[in-house]
Amino acid sequence: MTRRAGHADASSWGYLVTAPHRPGPARPAIPAPGGGEAGGSAASASERASERAPDSDDSGLLAALLDGMDTALCAFGADGTVTHWNREAERILGWTAAEAVGRQGLAGWAVRPADAAEVAARLDEAMAAPGRHVHEFALLTKDGGRVLVRTQLSALPGAGERPAGVYCAFSEVHTQIDLERSIALSEALFGDASWGVVLVDADLRPALANAHAARALRTGRTALLGRPLGELLEQGVEEVEGALQHVLAAGAPPAPTDLWVTLRDQGGAPPERRCWRSGFLRLASPLAEEPVPLGVAWLFLDVTAARLTEQDSARLRFRASQLHRAGRAVAECEDPMEAASLYLDFALAGFADHALIDLLPEPRATPDSPVRLVRATATPAGTPGPCPATGRGGLPVPYPDGHPALQAVERCGSVRAASDCTETWAAARKWPEGTVHALATALRSRGRTLGAVTFLRGPSRRPFDRSDATYAEDIACRVAASIDLADEAR
Repeated sequence: MTRRAGHADASSWGYLVTAPHRPGPARPAIPAPGGGEAGGSAASASERASERAPDSDDSGLLAALLDGMDTALCAFGADGTVTHWNREAERILGWTAAEAVGRQGLAGWAVRPADAAEVAARLDEAMAAPGRHVHEFALLTKDGGRVLVRTQLSALPGAGERPAGVYCAFSEVHTQIDLERSIALSEALFGDASWGVVLVDADLRPALANAHAARALRTGRTALLGRPLGELLEQGVEEVEGALQHVLAAGAPPAPTDLWVTLRDQGGAPPERRCWRSGFLRLASPLAEEPVPLGVAWLFLDVTAARLTEQDSARLRFRASQLHRAGRAVAECEDPMEAASLYLDFALAGFADHALIDLLPEPRATPDSPVRLVRATATPAGTPGPCPATGRGGLPVPYPDGHPALQAVERCGSVRAASDCTETWAAARKWPEGTVHALATALRSRGRTLGAVTFLRGPSRRPFDRSDATYAEDIACRVAASIDLADEAR
């Protein structure tokens, strides 16, 4: 395979070109004080030493640079003689510099005779044409083995228009392919990868991000670079930064993890809670003697829909299990009002903090206005405990107009309410202190409204949603049937 390139490929190959040293004209001897010849000879020797010192330093520097290269390098003179051979070339082929330098070409020792003509033609072509030329050769090792290498040939210009030789940098093909794969992988990840990829520096600031990550963070690829994560995430930033710091200190975790975050308002979009399946990789420099972390590669995928579906399924299974257990327990109750209270005790687990049952003085198909409700049972407002049943009786609860329980009775449905963040919101509605979310549902049995059951949540719980209202209505049907049975037994 032959490829000609007029520009540098994305590889680790480097080139060092040095012009041959051309000594200047000899300087006349400077006589020593007193006109002695010896003094002049000493001064001239000193000058010659000082003139040779830079050449010696340049030669040592050139040797050190050639031997320190990660790529094998050899050079040929205009007559095809090997002039340079570095340690990487010795490592790959086994021939030392002493054995290689001075040989005429590569034929007979580093190249098979059958390939010698082609290799020599490539060297002559590179010496005669400008630019760099990429080829693949099969070279011979000192022990007789063969190794496939990828070479870059570049002519070394000499005096006038005649080339002074050619430099050949080569490496094993599999090493070069590994490098190209790594570069291709990086380009693919930061292109249109389906995962979000963010490179975070040691200061926990994004240094590079792909298009998927930028869309997930609701910003542009360049706009998020260098910004603290706290400017992009409203909630969950502590968990993300903690994970990044752990990776920098201890390395990557053994498995991906789910991180729940809430994005900040970007350009008028409302805050949104998302779940990102995240994996982390610590990045270390391959050139350092000891692994020094350069940052962290954060790869994530939005799995919000799947996680919400899993949570809903788990919630439904738990609630169905609670209703099943409640039905088994209620079947052993002799008092129907005790059964109604027992339903609430089972329903509260994982659903609400408190529950209230308020009944009409008499069941009505259509309640008369104004509606008055009497407290029948309530869970303890202080410490958790069983829900005591008191039965219908006593004075009506002084609910204000528009109270959710009154609305539920009037509409024969469910009503949700949320706190307005004032301290008197719960007290004004005759609910326990700390209540911030409420769900009231009408109690219906045999075409009549018996009252309402109200479920209350504190600030540590999320607001009631439609699935919660469906579950509350299921509980209300069972509670209403028990209360209706208690009324018939009176």
